[in-house]
Amino acid sequence: MPDKKIISLLPAATEIVCALGLESQLVGRSHECDYPETIKDLPICSSAKFLPGSNSAHIDRQVKEILSDALSIYTIDKETIKSLNPDVIITQAQCEVCAVSLKDVEEALDNLLDKKADIISLEPQILGNIFKDIRAVAQQLEADEQAEQLIGELEERINIIRHKLKFSDNKPKIACIEWLSPMMVAGNWTPELVSIAGGLSILAENGKHSPFIDFAAIQKEDPEIIILMPCGFSIQRTLQEINILIELPGWADLNAVKNNQIYIADGNQYFNRSGPRIVDSIEILAEIIHPKQFIFGYEGKGWIRFNN
Repeated sequence: MPDKKIISLLPAATEIVCALGLESQLVGRSHECDYPETIKDLPICSSAKFLPGSNSAHIDRQVKEILSDALSIYTIDKETIKSLNPDVIITQAQCEVCAVSLKDVEEALDNLLDKKADIISLEPQILGNIFKDIRAVAQQLEADEQAEQLIGELEERINIIRHKLKFSDNKPKIACIEWLSPMMVAGNWTPELVSIAGGLSILAENGKHSPFIDFAAIQKEDPEIIILMPCGFSIQRTLQEINILIELPGWADLNAVKNNQIYIADGNQYFNRSGPRIVDSIEILAEIIHPKQFIFGYEGKGWIRFNN
C-alpha cells in the first residue's frame, strides 16, 4: 500500500502524525504547525486574517469582527493544496478561532482536486477524546499498532502521577487563565488535567468550552494557585501583557499573589494543543501544584513562576 500524502491544518494533528512515525507522509502544514522542528520546511497551506502581534484585547476585537460577518478568520491557500495533491487533510471542528475549521476545508476543496481527498476532522472536548482522535487518525493512515503503543505510553505516564497522588488529600483551588483581555478560564480538557495533577480547577467545567469571566469571579473564589496559559501564547508573549492582570484593582489582595503562587505556562506548545503533548501538560501541572513530589524538568521552558 503506497504512503498517503497528508496535509495537516492543525498543530495537534501534525504532532499526532509525527508521534505515529508517519512524518515522512506529511506534505503540507498550517501556518501554526511548528512542532517537531523538522516539519518547519513543509509548505504552508493557511494564514490568519488577524494581526497575531496585537495585544489580547485587539486580537479579540479583530476575531469577533471577522466572525460577526460570517467569515472565517483563516485563509486556505488553495493553489498550494492543489499542487500538493493530498490524499488526506486533517483539520478540526472544535473551535473557529483555534485553527482552520472543517467548514473552511470543505469549501476550499470543492472541485479543487482531481480526486477525492479524505478529510479527518478532530473535535476533542476531554482527555479521552484526544486518545480517540489519535486512534481515528491512525486508523485512516493504517497505523493502528503505532497508536496503541503511543497511547499505552501516554497512559502509563498519567498513571504514575495518579499513583503518587493516590493518598493525597491536598487539592488546592487552581485558576487556569486562557485569555487575558477579556478574561477567560480554560475549559475543555483542562479541568481534567488539573484534577489528575492533584488540583481543583475553578470556574470552568470539564468538557465545556472555555467561558469568559469577570475578575470579580476570581476574587470571589480566591484560588490558591493561578496559572496563566493564554491560547497561542508563549511564556514570553504572556509576560508582555502581564500588566493587564497586575494593574487590576484587587489583584495584589489575592491569596495566590500574596503567597507567590502565580505561574505562566506555555499555552501554545502545551495546554492548547490536543495532541500527545497533552500529557506533558499534566506533568507541568503536577510540578506546579505538587513541587515536592514531581520534578519532570519543564521549569524554565514549559512554565515559570512569576514573581510580582
